[in-house]
Amino acid sequence: MAFRETCAMEERILMLRDYDSGAFSVSELSARHGVSRETFYVWRSRRASGDPWWFRDRSRAPKSCPFRTEAWLIERIVAMRKRFAHFGPKKLRARLLLDAPEEAWPAASTIGDILKREGLVEPVRRRRRAIAQGRPTAEPLAVNSEWCVDFKGWFRTRDGQRVDPLTVTDNASRYLLGVQIVQPTHAQVKPAFERLFHAFGLPSAVRSDNGAPFGSVGAGGLSRLSVWLLKLGIEPHFGRPSSPQDNGRHERMHRTLKAQTTRPAAMTAAEQQRRFDAFRKHFNEERPHEALEQRPPAKVWSPSARSMPGKVEDPWYDADHQVRRVRTNGEIKWRGQHLFIGEALAGEVVGIAERDEGHFIVRFSHHDLGAIDPKKIFRRFAPPRARRGEAAETKQE
Repeated sequence: MAFRETCAMEERILMLRDYDSGAFSVSELSARHGVSRETFYVWRSRRASGDPWWFRDRSRAPKSCPFRTEAWLIERIVAMRKRFAHFGPKKLRARLLLDAPEEAWPAASTIGDILKREGLVEPVRRRRRAIAQGRPTAEPLAVNSEWCVDFKGWFRTRDGQRVDPLTVTDNASRYLLGVQIVQPTHAQVKPAFERLFHAFGLPSAVRSDNGAPFGSVGAGGLSRLSVWLLKLGIEPHFGRPSSPQDNGRHERMHRTLKAQTTRPAAMTAAEQQRRFDAFRKHFNEERPHEALEQRPPAKVWSPSARSMPGKVEDPWYDADHQVRRVRTNGEIKWRGQHLFIGEALAGEVVGIAERDEGHFIVRFSHHDLGAIDPKKIFRRFAPPRARRGEAAETKQE
């Protein structure tokens, strides 16, 4: 028992003993012991009740709580938490409402208190956030208007095999279209995309970082994969170098994927792929998403109306363009000279339009690759990497 509390109890006993002596009035006792008259009467009444421990402090907790969560509700909340160990209070409440919307589930804050009492919450070290100074607002997205693609950082399974998970999500609905172990090469990523396009249709755009196999340092930042996407009518959107926040929604999914499937890693790559497949089903169909009004992505996403074509056609150019086919070494022949455009364009048809006298713009589809100056030198353009929500700079002809 604390020293301060012990002293207080002794003071109360002494005060009532002085009162019993008859030498002091109630006002004198109150002033002598530093309490109000009302407090004196409270302690006298408690002693008169016959309680042998009348001088101790009593709990201030209410004797009853009419709003206490019922035991059977607590049991279901705890069971749901054990089923979905990575869900916080908000997602647990949303999941419970999906399963039993007729029940009066407690607020997310109450669910959080229940989890703490049951020892189901690990303390998290909170980091103080920096003060935001404003940033562009992202444009409204429609389902399948933009898919996000990336490789979650590679790791090794417990048998030592390297695993590179390719992940693809729909940016608007957060629907996880695929998590597939493939090597980060054009030869393996393109077939993975073909499977997704046949299964789900074509998006309007694909957002990725600027590294291989998605982008390159070549003309217009195009790689063989992004050239193929353009031929399918899919616009490649590149993030800025070293700026994973430009694909922040996708990176946040990676964090959840890593926590639920790779700690620890599976024994083999096949077992790890089965974990990814199970996570995809869970993420799409069971896990509520706060940005979707606590609905799972499967409730929002729908397949694209654009199907994968049987044959991929060459791009079409206006009559004011001169057309050249890029040779296998990445060169075109222009007015008696061989100009290197880029190996990513090998075998493709490019269009060349005059910008002003002696200067020409080289395009693939509607994507500007670079300019030919009067000295017949090709100067490549960097890829347009405007942040989502910012207007991309357009080149005036």
